[in-house]
Amino acid sequence: MSVTVTQQTDGAVAYVGCAGWSLPKAHSEKFPSSGSHLERYAQRFNAVEINSSFYRPHQKKTYTRWAESVPPTFRFSVKVPKEITHTLRLRDAQAAVDRFTDDASGLGTRLGIWLVQLPPSLRFEREVAVNFFEYLGSAVATLGGVVVCEPRHASWFTPQADSAMVACNASRAAADPACCSAASNPGGSPSTAYYRWHGSPQLYYSAYAPNQIDWLSGELSSHVGQSRNAWCIFDNTAAGAATENGLQLMDAMQES
Repeated sequence: MSVTVTQQTDGAVAYVGCAGWSLPKAHSEKFPSSGSHLERYAQRFNAVEINSSFYRPHQKKTYTRWAESVPPTFRFSVKVPKEITHTLRLRDAQAAVDRFTDDASGLGTRLGIWLVQLPPSLRFEREVAVNFFEYLGSAVATLGGVVVCEPRHASWFTPQADSAMVACNASRAAADPACCSAASNPGGSPSTAYYRWHGSPQLYYSAYAPNQIDWLSGELSSHVGQSRNAWCIFDNTAAGAATENGLQLMDAMQES
């Protein structure tokens, strides 16, 4: 079984996956029967978000083992630890960034995204944001991957904040549910469009309807057509909806 993705001749790709690679029992028959959960998952999807890195560190050898479990075209999005985003709140985070990026470098060429999800209470402060994203960008410059931020305070959705993100070469995720109208659209650096859908109206639980999946398919295809990598990660994992929605989106994109 192989994964077909929307890809332009210039290399732009649409990546679709879930937050984590658990396989709900209700959908397990849609995946190969042999191999680890990650190996089976990677035969249907071409991307995944590592959310466990937000809560606890993983050794470099663990990241390497994960990378060796997936096809060469598969990509990981790895979530920056909450120590950096929620405890330090992006301030004086250099040592923590160095530890994390060294460990996650075990993903090698399969590393696609460095995901920075901010707490809803964290307001945009230009000096703090620029210092952090410039440092993170320099730390990952030799490792590969794109920095994507998911802010959740309305102050991040202004022209001033957007210009700061562009200057730091960091993309801004499009989220659902969105904290404000602008949060539903990608922003920051135009190199990558990253959609992170958490389930609505019930956060982490609700499944998305077919018309919403079709809309996402069109959005990702449009970005790829503009030579921009596009990602969609479903985080509505609590009742298994992410797996179903992800497979639906993969099918919709293959049919378009």
